[in-house]
Amino acid sequence: MTQKLDRRLFLAAGSAAVVASSMPGSRALAATPPAQATPPEDWAALAADVRSEFQWAWRNYRDKAWGKDEINPVSGTAQSFFIEGHDLGLSLVEALDTLWMMELDAEFEEGVDWVKSSLDFDIDGESQVFETNIRLVGGLVSAHLACGDPVLLDKARDLADRLMKAFDASPHGLPYRYVNLKTGAVRDPETNLAEIGTYATEFGVLGRLVGDDRYYAAAKRAMRHALDRRSDIGLMAANLHAETGEFISRNASIDVYADSFYEYLWDSWELFGDAEMKVWALETTEAILKHQAKRYDGRLWFPMVDFETGEATGTSQTELGAYLAGLLGQVGRKTEGDDFLASYTEMQNDWTIIPESIDVTTRRPRTKRTGLRPEYPDACLNLWLGDRDERYRALSATHYRNMKATSRAAYGYTALADITARPMTQGDNCPGYWWSEQMKYYWLLFSDCRRIDYAQLQLSTEANVLRGFVRA
Repeated sequence: MTQKLDRRLFLAAGSAAVVASSMPGSRALAATPPAQATPPEDWAALAADVRSEFQWAWRNYRDKAWGKDEINPVSGTAQSFFIEGHDLGLSLVEALDTLWMMELDAEFEEGVDWVKSSLDFDIDGESQVFETNIRLVGGLVSAHLACGDPVLLDKARDLADRLMKAFDASPHGLPYRYVNLKTGAVRDPETNLAEIGTYATEFGVLGRLVGDDRYYAAAKRAMRHALDRRSDIGLMAANLHAETGEFISRNASIDVYADSFYEYLWDSWELFGDAEMKVWALETTEAILKHQAKRYDGRLWFPMVDFETGEATGTSQTELGAYLAGLLGQVGRKTEGDDFLASYTEMQNDWTIIPESIDVTTRRPRTKRTGLRPEYPDACLNLWLGDRDERYRALSATHYRNMKATSRAAYGYTALADITARPMTQGDNCPGYWWSEQMKYYWLLFSDCRRIDYAQLQLSTEANVLRGFVRA
C-alpha cells in the first residue's frame, strides 16, 4: 500500500501539464514512468508563492468586497454569509491570523482597524451558532492572541455571550442551530453532533483569557450529553434534538453532521489537559475504527453506518472526511491514518481536485461541484507534524498547485462548478474558510514559519491558531 502511494505521489509531483491533460478517472497517466527524476522541491520558494497569492487575493478582497462576508472572485461582486444584508466581515476576520503568520503586517493592521471601527454584533437577525463560533469567535480570539489588542478579545466575548443564549434555551444545554444576535431568540432544535460539539476550544481559550469558565463548561456539557447516549458498540447517531435530547437519526458519521465533534475531544485534551476528553477521544476513535471502517477494492473508507449495528447505510464519503486521517495520526493510530489518506490521494491523482462527495464503491464523484475544500492538506499537516515525513509536504504541494491551476480567477480563488469538465468549470465564490484554512496549512507546511512554535501549535477546526504564536 505504501509503495503504491509513494509511486503515485512521485508521478503527481504537481505539474500544470497533468492538470491540463489528465482525464477524469484515467489511470494511464499514473502508470507511465517519468522521463527523468523529479528535482528536489524548493520549499522556501513554494512558501513565497503561497504568500504572494494570499496577498494578491487580499488586495482584491480589499478593492472589491471590503468588509463583506465573501468575495465572488469571477465577477468581482460580494455576498453575505450569516445574515443577508448584514455583513460581518467574515473573510476579513478569517484572514487575520493568516496575515499575521505570513508577516503581512500592514494588511493585518488594516484588517484589525476595520474590526475595531466597524464590526458590531448588535444585529436583529438570525445567525448560525456553529458557524459563527468557529469562524468569528475563533478568528477574533486568534487575532487577539497574535497581537494582544484587547478590543479583539472584547468583541469575541460579546459575540460568545450572544451565542450562549442558544445553549441556555435548551433543557439539555444543547445549542439550537440559530440565534438572533440582538434578541437572543432561538430557532431550529433539530441539530447534529458538529453543531452541538464544536465550541470547546474557542470557548475554552476565551474563558481562560477572560477568567470565566462558563463557556467551556457549556461546551463540554453539550458534548457529554451526546457521549452519554452512545450505543452498546460505542457509536453516536449524527443527528439529535435540542429539546428532547434524543437522537433523531440512526446514521453514525465521521464527516457530514459530525466531523469536528471528534476533533474537539482530542483538541480539548491537548489544549487544556482535560483527561476526560482524552478518554472520550480514544474511546470514540476505537469504536469508529472497529465498526465504521470498511474496505472497497482494498481502499479504506468510513461511510455512514447504523449507530447500533455498524451496518453500512450508504456508500458516500465526502471530502470533509479527510480530516480523520490527520486525527488518527494525532491519537496514535498513524497506520490507519496513512491508509485513509491514501484513499483521498488516489482521488486527487484520478480527478486532480478531490470530489466533494465520492461513491466509495465506484470511486466516482457524486457531485460535480466542489467548494475549495481544505481537509486534505489539514490531514497532511497533522500527519507531518507527527514525524516530519516529506511526503506529506509533497502531497500538499500537489494539492496547492492543482488549486492554483483550476481555481484562480480574476479577483481571487473560486469554488468550482464542475470538476469533471476539461478544463474545469469555475463557480463564483470564495468561501470564508479559504482565508483561514488551506492557505494557512500550505504556509505552515512549506515555510518554517518564524512566528509559530510548531511544538506548541494548536489549531481549531477552522484553523484559527489557539496556541503556538511566537511574538517578539
